[in-house]
Amino acid sequence: MKKMRFWEIHSSRLRAMAVMFCFCAAGVSAQTDFESCFEPKSLRFDFALSGNAVTQSAALQQLREEPVWGGPVKNLVDTFGYGGYYIKAFDGETGRLIYSKGFNTLFEEWRTTDQAKTETQSWTNSISIPYPKKAIVLELSARDRSTNLFSPLLRLDVDPESIYIDRSPLKNLKTQKIRYNGDPAGKVDLVFIPEGYTAAEMKKFNKDAARFAEALFKTPPYDTRQDDFNIWGVNLPSEESGVDVSGKGIFKNTALNAGFYTFGIARYLTTPDMKAIRDAVWNVPCDAVFVLVNSDIYGGGGMYNFYAVGTADNPLTIRVFVHELGHSFAGLADEYFQSEVAYNDFYNLRLEPWEPNITTLVDFASKWQDMLSPDTPVPTPAETPYTDKVGVFEGGGYVAEGIYRPVDHCTMRDMAPFCPVCRRAILRMIDFVADR
Repeated sequence: MKKMRFWEIHSSRLRAMAVMFCFCAAGVSAQTDFESCFEPKSLRFDFALSGNAVTQSAALQQLREEPVWGGPVKNLVDTFGYGGYYIKAFDGETGRLIYSKGFNTLFEEWRTTDQAKTETQSWTNSISIPYPKKAIVLELSARDRSTNLFSPLLRLDVDPESIYIDRSPLKNLKTQKIRYNGDPAGKVDLVFIPEGYTAAEMKKFNKDAARFAEALFKTPPYDTRQDDFNIWGVNLPSEESGVDVSGKGIFKNTALNAGFYTFGIARYLTTPDMKAIRDAVWNVPCDAVFVLVNSDIYGGGGMYNFYAVGTADNPLTIRVFVHELGHSFAGLADEYFQSEVAYNDFYNLRLEPWEPNITTLVDFASKWQDMLSPDTPVPTPAETPYTDKVGVFEGGGYVAEGIYRPVDHCTMRDMAPFCPVCRRAILRMIDFVADR
């Protein structure tokens, strides 16, 4: 393959650039005055995604009023363009966009598996927005993998005074302030939820959560931004200790229905029960969720603005935690390309992926081109003197050819520290969520 210097890469394809420009322009020009549009509480939107490898649809399950909004109050309109889905709220009178947020779901991943080629399924999902003062139009849209563009799946007229909005309280679980630095509206509120800890094991959970929080703030770039976080622990007990390991015939009665062997992959630990997660944090400020599983088995999972999950007691557990939080909080992609996965054609190589740390070179200018040294070839060989520099190394996003990563080794590939590109993406997300 011919090697090119980064300044030799021609202008990117116009459609990819236009998509990102629209997101950025909307964010710059349309940030919302919180007090004029919202109450300091949440509107929770529970919905079903149904479909298969070819098609999908969405349906409302319920709307809930909940007493806390812990998200941004300044940065209400998303500027990143990340995720496979978007939730948007429009003013019911003017049609103006007043809130938006991108996210991923486990259903989105399932649609790329072999099972989705022969089955149609329905999965429950949940997302929250600040509670509107006036009527809004709520829109759920999905990204088309063939174009990278979003199309509406569902639009709802929502009257905040409606009798059909559930206002009943849920179970008031004991909550721990593991680290508290101030008003949740100006902080990143990270919530640890236990899975597979019995009531008698809550002391262990609280110690485990504090240990994970301490480890996070020893990890660059989080170590420089400790004051921008609040850390919470919710004491949600399970009936049994441990977690499902379905591939070995092990099943446990736990609070969040988590388990290994997601999509048949032994190490892939997830839960399809997003509603149970939202029920657990209904009265806690929450920008990011980490489900801490009472197990010593290696594994985990993470989806952008959805949740991350990992085990408490494996020797590599802290590295898994930091890696999975990279997915769920900062929208980082996996940079490995040799491990077993269940996905088929997860990325369209003709388009630029939305994640900030991988590229197909379709629109490299929108990624880390500005961080390359002038003498760095594109693509970059994984050999001296380039292996310790930011470059464009082939392999990432589960495929060995056609997708490129910023450095040879990074937390999103293996046990190495976060690379400069991932660190920048994390810092940008902290700034956004903490209303900087």
